[in-house]
Amino acid sequence: MAKLGFIGLGLMGHPMAEHLLDAGHQVALWTKTTAKAQKLAEHANGVFCETPKQVGEFAECVFLCVGDSAMSEEVLTGEDGVIEGISAGNIVADCSTISPYTARKLAAAFEAKDAHYLDAPCTGSTPGAQGGTLTFMVGGSKEIYDRVMPWFEAMGKNFYYCGGQGMGLHAKLSQNLVLANMLQGFVEGMVLATKAGVEPELMFDILDNSAAKAGLISFKAPQIFKRNFAAAFPLKWMKKDISLMLESGREMGVPLPNTALVHEMFTAGVARGYGDEDIAAAIKLFEEFAGVEVKGKDA
Repeated sequence: MAKLGFIGLGLMGHPMAEHLLDAGHQVALWTKTTAKAQKLAEHANGVFCETPKQVGEFAECVFLCVGDSAMSEEVLTGEDGVIEGISAGNIVADCSTISPYTARKLAAAFEAKDAHYLDAPCTGSTPGAQGGTLTFMVGGSKEIYDRVMPWFEAMGKNFYYCGGQGMGLHAKLSQNLVLANMLQGFVEGMVLATKAGVEPELMFDILDNSAAKAGLISFKAPQIFKRNFAAAFPLKWMKKDISLMLESGREMGVPLPNTALVHEMFTAGVARGYGDEDIAAAIKLFEEFAGVEVKGKDA
């Protein structure tokens, strides 16, 4: 079994690290909330670390799943970061959704230490992390991708090698762009139908049996009808991802007009206080605008 590391034990990272432990790997653990890492390190194969540097010293491959680009840079190349402990030939697999520009900068820093960096963002939200069914989109060296694949398989079900450095992130951001715009359309449509007097569950059944049928709608509609906005994918992180989409669009000269509007609406939702709730909470702002609530009969 391998000596691995995991940094960031939040909604996604904690179950991902658990799967690596359950697969029999030794896993060095660090997160900002020390108690979380200490608790998970009680697992037979867990190793508690006081700094990311210690994780880098221990592991032949360090996985991480943190919130944004700044966090990745902090734990990887900041003071007491992984780069200070990593040995030549070892690997960082960054499962965070960050800027492709940041990923390329991080990769260059590790290459200067004769180490390797993969951008490996994942999709599937918290249920996918818990079930070990995540989808990974990976950018970087194909040789290094092939080397880490056996370890990824403990955490996911679908794996896509997307090309050189940053390409996994470009794929992930494009996927989330479609998701965000789809969510915006669903939110507007459900509020419009409810305001007109169409029962939400009837409207969902119509959507589910039409060309508008989508996995996102099937997953999120029951949650909205029950008024359950516990975060599987927090709204604030989708808003962050949309910012990265727009940044990439500007860099490459690709206009993203619909996405720009969705960004402003999700920003308003975060400002309204819904940022730590699930992305489905984007509907709350529109409910306030329209003076209706989209809920099921049994809510």
